[in-house]
Amino acid sequence: MTTNPHLVTLDLAGVADKVGLMERVASALALPGWFGRNWDALTDSLRDPSVWPPEAVGRGLLVVVTGWQGYARTRPDEWETARRVFTDASADEPALTIALALG
Repeated sequence: MTTNPHLVTLDLAGVADKVGLMERVASALALPGWFGRNWDALTDSLRDPSVWPPEAVGRGLLVVVTGWQGYARTRPDEWETARRVFTDASADEPALTIALALG
């Protein structure tokens, strides 16, 4: 693994609910059409390098989450679940890093 992982920006600005979050994730990561758009499917997809963008193969994947603050404020329970999914997936898959942009 190189030290230069493939970078994907996951922009959550304007996301108002779980459906919107799942659509943004599916789009940003170019997930397959069979992606189930639920928390378990998100966890599985993040942990499975075979469904990541091809550019991440052998390099790893860095997902930078931007614009998340509004979603976290309006849907705190959903955001807590999403944050836990991100944390658990990145802990389980060493080639995956998920970072929250603070600004």
